[in-house]
Amino acid sequence: MFWRPAFEVDLGKVLSPLKRGRGSQNILTDERGITWLAMNTPDGPGTLALRRHADGRVEAAAWGDGKDRLLSGVPALLGADDDDSGFVAHHDVVARARRAHPGLRLGATGVVWDWLVLAVLEQKVAGKEAIRSWAELCRRFGAPAPGPGPDRLRVPPTPVALRSLPDWHWHRAGVDIKRRTALLNAARVAPHLERAVELRGLEGRHWLRQVPGIGVWTAAEIAQRAWGDPDAVSFGDYNVPSMVGHALAGTKTDDAGMAELLAPYAPHRQRAVRYLAAAGHTRPRFGPRIELRDYRAM
Repeated sequence: MFWRPAFEVDLGKVLSPLKRGRGSQNILTDERGITWLAMNTPDGPGTLALRRHADGRVEAAAWGDGKDRLLSGVPALLGADDDDSGFVAHHDVVARARRAHPGLRLGATGVVWDWLVLAVLEQKVAGKEAIRSWAELCRRFGAPAPGPGPDRLRVPPTPVALRSLPDWHWHRAGVDIKRRTALLNAARVAPHLERAVELRGLEGRHWLRQVPGIGVWTAAEIAQRAWGDPDAVSFGDYNVPSMVGHALAGTKTDDAGMAELLAPYAPHRQRAVRYLAAAGHTRPRFGPRIELRDYRAM
């Protein structure tokens, strides 16, 4: 199918929240410029292939049991449902970022499970550690992606697959007991969690937080990807408060300080954060880093 958006689409930018560098086995871009996304959907696994043409059209094809859902969800995935009409830049740095990135849009995958697994794996650990676990679980316990995609493209493990893993496989993947327990808690009620996409906003995040082990940070990370929540800020993050503080106030801050700085942007606080990130603002690199822990050696 071909879809012609009414706005400029940058596939790399709109899909960037879904990627985790070389550790992303569920989303890849090949040498032809085709982006491949393998997902679990309520209809079953599916693969989506996307390519943007020079005339602005987006070409999409899909395979697997979830193909119809994936194809119908292409506009939302690429930001067609994102409405920034009420957004006002209250800081010059945000205004400059918005002018520099007029095509920035918040995409929505329309599903919860895959992004829940990734978010839980990223709880309170270094990024490299989480990516290593994500890659290990996808490679060993995910499924080959339907269709003609790259050989290493994998559908992330299903709730049933994770529930069947014995302890030593979790250990080999470097997943500690706390994150493992959160994933198993979510796997037991996974079909019900998809309702969060219908509820959306604060209510959708609250629905996710009924699962033990899913807190404010994890629910926000899921909401950002599942329904493109423009107000879901990752409170409790190691990097985001410092990045926001330095960008907006010129100094390091904590969650409380970040909440105060972002308050004028509600209900678009996460959109403001995305503009800052797109402009290249990061947490200053000084002081101790999160210690990398290899749970497989314990």
